[in-house]
Amino acid sequence: MIHTLAEFDAGVLLFIQEFIRNRFLTPILVFITRLGDAGMIWIAVSLVFLCFRKTRRIGCMSLLALFFSLCVNNLLLKQIVARTRPYDAIPDLVPLVPRLNDFSFPSGHSAAAFSAAGVFVRTLPKRFGIPLLLFAIVMALSRLYVGVHYPSDVLCGVISGILLSYAAQFCVEKVWKPVR
Repeated sequence: MIHTLAEFDAGVLLFIQEFIRNRFLTPILVFITRLGDAGMIWIAVSLVFLCFRKTRRIGCMSLLALFFSLCVNNLLLKQIVARTRPYDAIPDLVPLVPRLNDFSFPSGHSAAAFSAAGVFVRTLPKRFGIPLLLFAIVMALSRLYVGVHYPSDVLCGVISGILLSYAAQFCVEKVWKPVR
């Protein structure tokens, strides 16, 4: 089973490299993937929401979800699983960004994107929440495009991010008293 998953993961990444990468998409997706470094774009959006009374609670939820994601995914799961990056395991795979020093599983970019976007899509009006969710999807897919994560890393990061967004929303709703 593990061998089959590894073959599938490698096959998808090599397919993307061979048939999807191109001169038009590469600079766009490299830019998008870099926006997710250290969760910065999601932290920035969350901080903007903190500035306005109407969205302050949403900003708190998303920042808490990002903190949960950092702890669970980057500090715990990456260290426990210790999965090597795909470019170190697949000889023909060429990464489009500088090589990273941490482990591959789960995708921290995907987890952070979906922890914040999960909060946004459930709490903001659709005209704001849906574009942020779509951006999170593109960011997660960009990790495959640039060759730094396996599809299973991204999928688990997405699932983890969604679950942690619910946990953060639950926590904030328990302690945040509505203003009357």
